[in-house]
Amino acid sequence: MLGLAYAAPAAPAECQDGVAVSSIDFDGLKHTNPRVVERELLNRSGEPFSQEKFEAEKRRLQDLDLFTEISVSCEGTKLTYHFKEIFRWIPAPAGKKTDRDGLMLGAALANLNVAGEDIRVEVQYRTTIDPFFDKHEYALYASSPYLFGLPLGWNFEFLVTDSYDNIRNFQEQSILLDLDLEYKFLPHLSLLGTTAYRRLKDFANLPEIGLGFAFDYRDSKLDTRDGVYFEYMLTHVGAGEEFVACGADYESGGPVETESRFCYRDLGENFWELLTDARAYKTFGRFVTGATALVRLRPGDVKFYDYYYHGGANTFRGHDADSGSLGVHEVLLTLEERIVLMERHAASLWGINFFYGVQLVAGLDGSLLWDKGHPGWDNYEGAVYGGIHLVIPALDRIRFEVGYSPDRGEPVFYFGLFDKVTSSRWRSR
Repeated sequence: MLGLAYAAPAAPAECQDGVAVSSIDFDGLKHTNPRVVERELLNRSGEPFSQEKFEAEKRRLQDLDLFTEISVSCEGTKLTYHFKEIFRWIPAPAGKKTDRDGLMLGAALANLNVAGEDIRVEVQYRTTIDPFFDKHEYALYASSPYLFGLPLGWNFEFLVTDSYDNIRNFQEQSILLDLDLEYKFLPHLSLLGTTAYRRLKDFANLPEIGLGFAFDYRDSKLDTRDGVYFEYMLTHVGAGEEFVACGADYESGGPVETESRFCYRDLGENFWELLTDARAYKTFGRFVTGATALVRLRPGDVKFYDYYYHGGANTFRGHDADSGSLGVHEVLLTLEERIVLMERHAASLWGINFFYGVQLVAGLDGSLLWDKGHPGWDNYEGAVYGGIHLVIPALDRIRFEVGYSPDRGEPVFYFGLFDKVTSSRWRSR
């Protein structure tokens, strides 16, 4: 027995600050290329181990949305990172919740880690639930924080929409191609670029191009606990070309003649968008305080089909979106307190690895929508809200919230996917 005990290798132990690291190894990377992990590490071979650095590494690695568990152990001077990978292929129902279309469900096939390089690709079909099969959306998404080993994040979107917009009151039959780039040339400073093309049938062809920058001092992009983020983006939309816009002939149901009363000639959209996105977070124990502001000013000629609307889980949690809450320019303000009831817990069901966490939230929403000049108090609305957030992989979080605006006088229940700071930036939100 003693001989067996002495022959057994020493069990991995917790790593102590200051221990010199001679080598670094990875355990559990079945589908992930080691370089995806290596570029996020702060502890280095030949340097003393730091627990503080590991906690920062852990947040960065969780940001990849590839792992349910991340831990570290030491065996002498050998440092080993242990991983449990999240499910990679997701053939599953597709869901999206917007203030305009409500809950949309359908089918999706996603790969969260193509070729082990942290490339996410997803194809989706979604339709509305109420009224059922009334609106349709086909989508292809692809994204990654790196391109050929360079810190050039990219996000590509191809979206086909066939949907009646009951807020702006028109039938949207559109095609969207969009490419967003983020080049991180300093640890906390990135250059941003965007280019897009939208084809709105019967209305417009809309090219877009924009440049900006972002300061990012957050501890993580997902479920941020500490730090600040500031983004400024200048985008030009439209070319001002003349086109013929035709509405549907609802009286006869037949085709619309170009010179009929349902058609008109227009010079099209031609405007600049000046976007400011500011976020700040601070954690005290289990309490996470967040303050965010999204400001978008658009000098130029903006058409009705691109008016902003407020109302719903993704914009303003005081009332539902309607045609009475439209504007050319917008400001969205939020002050939110999150109480972490349960930190991320790894779980496995039928061989599928995932994680979950629970947070209690309460906050204040502010909304400003206006068309010309400067906004006044008549353009402002305020609301209080509270609810429960379920933190999960792929979607960031599922939100169950109840909001109340004194101006409207009745509570409203909201169901949302993703963090509001993410969904408020969607084109169709």
